[in-house]
Amino acid sequence: MTTAASGAHDEPCVELVHGSGGRATHRLVEELFLAAFGNPTLHARNDGAVLPPIPGRLVVSTDMHVVSPLFFPGGDIGSLAVNGTINDVAMTGARPLYLTAGFVLEAGLPLADLARIASSMATAAGAAGVTIVAGDTKVVEPGKADRLFISTTGVGVLADGVELGADRARPGDRLLLSGSLGEHATAILAGRMQLDLEARVVSDCAALHELVAALLAAAPHLRCLRDPTRGGLGATLNELAHQSRVGMVLDETAIPVTEEVRAICELLGFDPLYLANEGKLVAVCPPEEADAALASLRAHPLGRRAAAIGEVVPDPHGFVELRTAFGGRRVLDWLAGDQLPRIC
Repeated sequence: MTTAASGAHDEPCVELVHGSGGRATHRLVEELFLAAFGNPTLHARNDGAVLPPIPGRLVVSTDMHVVSPLFFPGGDIGSLAVNGTINDVAMTGARPLYLTAGFVLEAGLPLADLARIASSMATAAGAAGVTIVAGDTKVVEPGKADRLFISTTGVGVLADGVELGADRARPGDRLLLSGSLGEHATAILAGRMQLDLEARVVSDCAALHELVAALLAAAPHLRCLRDPTRGGLGATLNELAHQSRVGMVLDETAIPVTEEVRAICELLGFDPLYLANEGKLVAVCPPEEADAALASLRAHPLGRRAAAIGEVVPDPHGFVELRTAFGGRRVLDWLAGDQLPRIC
């Protein structure tokens, strides 16, 4: 059997027999997944991956990916599953090393689509220097899933001396944002609604671990890092303020949002401060290291539009406030409801 992407596959779609554990399962794993992810650990075909000893503290993070549509401007569920979990590991300050991947396949999913997604995962993992070392597949009946769900677990190593945490923000700290907001969510929206946008918006989906490494080199006493995915910047800062028992004040005019995203938000009634991102980070930085941290972000291709967007203030109630462009203030509260479901 050749991969479906080649157009020479005998079975154009996933079938229930692919989850039987028999010959069809063997062919799917051998000729699609191993062909895409192949490495000595996977090819050993053991029930578990045997990995070499790793010096330092281990970091593990796991995530589910149920994005709709599967393919969107700037990425697909495969690159999202890889980069999203890499970023969860990286936000602890760790260097990601390994991934596992689990697939829930709905019968009827075109094998060509699955091959394309597996190839995208392999490309994203290879670009990040991360190895996919274990995986699993399950097949469910038509109508029992939405074509494909992916679960990924990441393993990384945290160097001695790196101590980041959501409870470590202190009054006087500076808030840094690595780039413009809302590009992933608006790209998903455009793909989902098949919007004919004059200005094309592309997802910012990217692995951030190298950006994090540069940031930690410039600001070794960094307090905490978060990637503002579901709930966007608003939810992320409320979580950090709540866990650190501090307040935060943002400067609305300093928060970067592209004209394209702003226009879509105005058209559809969304607030870019609550839209999901998959290639941005928020850093809480001690004031004496803030200038160096911001310079390091701007020196990296993924941080060219980085900005200092506010500061941490004393407030045991954990309010996040926005200093508006008109000189007033408003509370940037927790997100009520869900602006846009299934974006990751």
